[in-house]
Amino acid sequence: MTPEDRILPLEGVENFRDYGGYAVPGGLRVVRGRLWRSAHHGAATEADLARIAGLGLAAVVDLRRPTERANQPSRRPAGFGGQVIDCDHGDQAEPPHVAFLRETDLSAESARAFFRDYYRKAPFEPRHQELFSRYFEALDAGRPVLIHCTAGKDRTGLLAALTHHLLGVDEADLLADFELTNLAARIEARLPQVTESMTESLGRRPSETAVRAFLGVDRTYLAEAFGAIRREAGSVEAYLAGLGVDAGRAEALRRTWLEPAQA
Repeated sequence: MTPEDRILPLEGVENFRDYGGYAVPGGLRVVRGRLWRSAHHGAATEADLARIAGLGLAAVVDLRRPTERANQPSRRPAGFGGQVIDCDHGDQAEPPHVAFLRETDLSAESARAFFRDYYRKAPFEPRHQELFSRYFEALDAGRPVLIHCTAGKDRTGLLAALTHHLLGVDEADLLADFELTNLAARIEARLPQVTESMTESLGRRPSETAVRAFLGVDRTYLAEAFGAIRREAGSVEAYLAGLGVDAGRAEALRRTWLEPAQA
């Protein structure tokens, strides 16, 4: 399964892709076609909704804050009957990245520094922990699940990486999936429009390298998150146990979400 094979190209939803299919020791792999991740669905077209309907999603985990959901309401396929998991706690009048954009020098390095700091804190946000815990509950059923936030790269990327760690995906593949945002989010194609939008809203023109850094991800961000988890919780396994995924439940999830590699 190539990186390009993972991407579901849609008209109005960015970064939509399958995060299953990765190899696991013992001749196994993560089940394909049942674990999906994306950016928000506020601009989904009718054609997009038809394709999403075909995935048979049993649960959608919306990691966004209430104000984000209100600003870009999700469009869903007609008759969608799956579970929607979201959280109204911990809202902010101004999301952290907005304050960053307003106050920073808009350099690529300041963007990277912002994200490194964000990833150190994100695993311990109470609202994230609630949503992550409910996501793992949804995985118990073994049915198709979609996780998304606004851009589908930071909150979503962290949760997908925790899933891969739990299931035994090799670190190289875990990081490759995280960095696939840099292809799936069509950064170069969107760069001119996003640059103009930021210039208009901020009254200053950011450099293209800064916009790229803001739209993309770097594996060092994930290293910051996992490093913070190990410092604070002792291990990733202990952190997951705090979300309700103890050793027994982790093994049950592996039985549910792993299949023979030749299946």
